[in-house]
Parts: sequence; C-alpha cells; structure tokens
Amino acid sequence: MAGMLYLCATPIGNLGDMTPRVAETLGSVDLIAAEDTRNSIKLLNHFGIKTSMTSYHEYNKVEKADYLVDQMRQGKNVALISDAGTPAVSDPGEVLVKKCQDAGIRVTSLPGPAACITALTLSGLSTRRFCFEGFLPSDKKEKEQILAELKEESRTILIYEAPHHLTRTLGELYETLGDRRITLCRELTKKFETILPTTIGQALALYETEAPRGEYVLAVEGKSLRQKKEEKQEAWQSMSIEDHMAFYEEGGMDEKSAMKQVARDRGVPKREIYQYLNIYRQSD
Repeated sequence: MAGMLYLCATPIGNLGDMTPRVAETLGSVDLIAAEDTRNSIKLLNHFGIKTSMTSYHEYNKVEKADYLVDQMRQGKNVALISDAGTPAVSDPGEVLVKKCQDAGIRVTSLPGPAACITALTLSGLSTRRFCFEGFLPSDKKEKEQILAELKEESRTILIYEAPHHLTRTLGELYETLGDRRITLCRELTKKFETILPTTIGQALALYETEAPRGEYVLAVEGKSLRQKKEEKQEAWQSMSIEDHMAFYEEGGMDEKSAMKQVARDRGVPKREIYQYLNIYRQSD
C-alpha cells in the first residue's frame, strides 16, 4: 500500500506557533523532506523529533521529487517542510505535490503559519480580496510585465522581499503604481516584529537613512474601483465624441445603443451626447 505526503506548516519565527498535530506527524513519518536540513535540525531538536531528513529545495526539486514519489510508492510516509511557514506557497513543494497527484499518491496539508496571511491581517488594508505575488522575478522583462499587471490590480497585493532588495523594489512599485498606501511587515512573530503602515513614497524616504533589516512582507493597497472608473472616463474624454461613437458603431452597435454607451463612458446624461451630435451634424 502506498504511503502519503504530509505538507507540514512550521513556525515563521516563534516556535510556540508549532501545532501539536504537525509535531506529532513529523515524529511519526518515515522521512522528512526539508528545504534546508541545517536549518530544520534546530526545529526538530527543539521538539525532540528524531525522524531522518533529506534535502528538497529549488535546485533539486525535480529529481528529488521523483525519488520521494518512489519512496511513497514503496509505502513510506513523507512530510514536507520549508524553512518557515507553509510548504508549496512560493516554494518548490508545488512540484512534489503535482508529481504525487500524477502518481495517484494521497496528499494532505496540515495548516499552520503563513507569512502572507499573517501580514495581510496586520496590514490595516482590505482583507476581503487579495492577491499573493510572492517574490518578484529577477528577470527584468518578466518583472516589468508583472508590475504592469499589478498597476491595475484592485485587490490588496502581498509581496515577499529580502532586505537587500527592499529599496529597489519600493522604487519600482512607486514608479509603476504611484504613491499608494503600503504596510511593511518585518520579522513576523519574532522578537523585533515591526508593522509599519505608511505610503510607498514615505517608505522610500525612510530607507534612505535607515538600512532595511530582516525579511519583509509588503502589503500594498490595490487600485480603487473608483480610481479605475475615473481613469477610464479620462481616457474616453480625451477622444472626440464623434470618434467615440464610431468606436461602438464600427463594433456593430446601432446609433441609439452607441449614444447610451458613450454617455455612460463619459459620465454624462444621454441627452448631452444627442444634442452635441445634432449640432455637429447640422454644422456639416
């Protein structure tokens, strides 16, 4: 009978956040796959866990996933842990999960700490709708594309960043998104946890004189629906009413429907469009 994979969330800083279920599971499985065994041995020693470990990280995720799947086919139970937080979130664990599913091996997740959710709840920004971006890509073109998409994002945006890249990332966000509200969450659950609600511009000014320290989660305010509507109206208003009408009529709308839509786009009563077009046609 095949074994199974346990995705075990581990503390992101405070060891008191380890759940009893995760500790029990790590002690009972046949093998623990860890992002960095040198880091994870400290966690296991703290909880008196003697289970054997093997490394599973970004640079061996494909071949090691095949090995782990083979172990589970042979009946062994495997637990996957990252250095901190929930595995498979911005983490190579997603490769192992997919390979297990393809092989028909059962996967279960033991919930616990996640830096992105912790930061979201502390941000003071909207929590009803949010998107998780993780670390922005290092490739320049790919990053530019993602930032362009985030410019129009109306949900709260969550981004991970290391201290030595923080100032650069804040500058890129300021240049692309403008000066929005942002909450910088640093060293979450640890002794020097810091939550700083501010703006992107003010954060940039702060780190001109203060060196960033610790790992950060950035919670960035999404573009408001009102702002999106206003920008759209500005774009339409830069177009002549004649061209605006032609845009819809060439797309198949009849004149009456086009007038109604043009009025809606420009935020004016339909009669204003009707009157303008009458004057325009008479002048012709």
